[in-house]
Order: sequence, then C-alpha cells, then structure tokens
Amino acid sequence: MGKAKIELEGKDVTITAFSKMVGYALKAADILAKEGISAEVINLHLICPLDRSTINASVRKTSRLVTVEEGFPQHDIGAEVCTSVVEESFDYLDAPVERITGADVPMPYAANLERMAVLQVDDIVCAAKRTCSRSR
Repeated sequence: MGKAKIELEGKDVTITAFSKMVGYALKAADILAKEGISAEVINLHLICPLDRSTINASVRKTSRLVTVEEGFPQHDIGAEVCTSVVEESFDYLDAPVERITGADVPMPYAANLERMAVLQVDDIVCAAKRTCSRSR
C-alpha cells in the first residue's frame, strides 16, 4: 500500500489514472498498441501520499505524460501529478503534458449529454496520440 502500480509497461507515453479510470486507461492502451504506440499505465492506488517516484521514473523513460481523471479539471489530482513531473522531470519531457478530465459543466440528466460530459476512452487515445505527435 502507498505505492503506485505499473499495470502495463510501455515506452512511448505514460498514462496515470486511479479508480475506475484505470480500466479506461488500459482500454486506451490496447487501442494505442494496435496503432504502434506503447503506453505505460500507472494505477496511482492512493492519491495521498502520491507516489511521485514511480510517476517520475516512468516519465523519464517515456518522455510523455497523460493524466486521466473522471472529476472536474479544477483542483484535480492530475494537476498535482503534472506539478510533480514539472518540478522533478521537466527536462525529460518531449511534449506538453495532457490532462484528461470530465467536462467542466454540471452533470447533465439526459444520457446523450452525459456521454459528452463524462470522460471516454477515445479522449485518452486522442490525448496520447497528441503527445506522440500522431494526431488524428
């Protein structure tokens, strides 16, 4: 307990997530693998204390970071992950960090609007491609 777990080893991009979003990140990694992008997926497990050493070691290996979180973008854990990487591994980054979150809107009641407000696997895939300079 207290340590992040590398759910999937990769070399092109680091994807951090916790809770339900770990499954989404692993699905995105499968899609990315079919397109030649090797994603390392880190399950943060605990967000306090945050396992900065595992995150930074991965970013130093992949040189790219995508943070994934279901919540709102303001005050999210992804911001803390980004801060840690900028403070400790900035010189290793080859692309801007991508923070993927739910939309910054009140949760809609209608199912079609809810799908647009909640993070989807394709959002993670697109962000990883952007960091790897393989946009759609």
